[in-house]
Amino acid sequence: MSEKFVKIRGLQIGGGAPVSIQSMCNADPHDAAAVLAQIRALEAAGCEIVRITIPDREAAEALAKLRPETDMPLVADIHFDYRMAIAAIEAGADKIRINPGNIGSRERVREVVKAAKDAGVPIRVGVNSGSLEKDILEKNGGVTAEGLCESALRNLAVIEDMGYEDLVVSLKSSDVRMNYEAHRLIAQRTPHPIHVGITEAGTVHRGKVKSAIGIGSLLLAGVGDTMRVSLTADPVEEVYFAKEILESIGLREPAFDLVSCPTCGRTSIDLPGLAKQVEDRLQAARFRGGLKIAVMGCVVNGPGEAAGCDYGVAGGKGKGVIFAKGEVVKTVEESEIVDELFRLIESREGTEEHA
Repeated sequence: MSEKFVKIRGLQIGGGAPVSIQSMCNADPHDAAAVLAQIRALEAAGCEIVRITIPDREAAEALAKLRPETDMPLVADIHFDYRMAIAAIEAGADKIRINPGNIGSRERVREVVKAAKDAGVPIRVGVNSGSLEKDILEKNGGVTAEGLCESALRNLAVIEDMGYEDLVVSLKSSDVRMNYEAHRLIAQRTPHPIHVGITEAGTVHRGKVKSAIGIGSLLLAGVGDTMRVSLTADPVEEVYFAKEILESIGLREPAFDLVSCPTCGRTSIDLPGLAKQVEDRLQAARFRGGLKIAVMGCVVNGPGEAAGCDYGVAGGKGKGVIFAKGEVVKTVEESEIVDELFRLIESREGTEEHA
């Protein structure tokens, strides 16, 4: 992880701090109430930083209205118009995301840097494979990992030369291998915190695969201080999957461990549907971390697996045997399994699901 760190509304990025999870609002940035509702949904899912696009002054005014209503660290996403970066800082943004190359002249970048420095607002320098400088593309014969790294270093230097060091860098590609190689290069050449992700990863199905490999491999290599999973989906899905990535590689304690068997000819209940219901309920719950829950479909391995978990169910012939700490609690009808299982967990763990 990176040597340097920045703070965004008290949350540290880099310098050995835990990897933080980000997402981006897709609600209309001019509708403060809609954006605030989405921020709250993201926060409930476990998001720690939210980015909001600020394309015009009306969006900056909406940011100013919602800012007092949430303690969530907010990042203003700015492209092209340097005045929007300044307006977002004045509206209460905790960090701004810019690409100095598309902000305009050096003097305009300097005005943004001055506003950020005066307000103590860090700057994320973002470079994307879809918007590399023409000379870098010509030099490398197209988009390459080396070109992404060169562009990021060039844009960081613009701000560093203006005497500001509260910087986070991101360089993203939708090509997983190129993205990996570019991040490995930049990690060797800058001490600034690094925001990792796979840009435009795709739908939930394909995007999760690319993100798991692309982000997970970087984190396992020690690269990355904050992350966003980019999916063509509800941003809440991004947060849930980001948590899964961090949990699966040991960077966070799992909220839960769901054990469920593959279906076979012995399965006599709707195991896929049952497992999905249990997973969704666990995802939305606030139980102690590390609970192990088994959802098993038959009487061969089911009872042993279920008994070996904190809680579980072993199904068979339209019924389910519910276990707790290795002991059989009750047998219920298939339609009652999920409600009875969670009633039991809530009664013993003392925690209720949140809305």
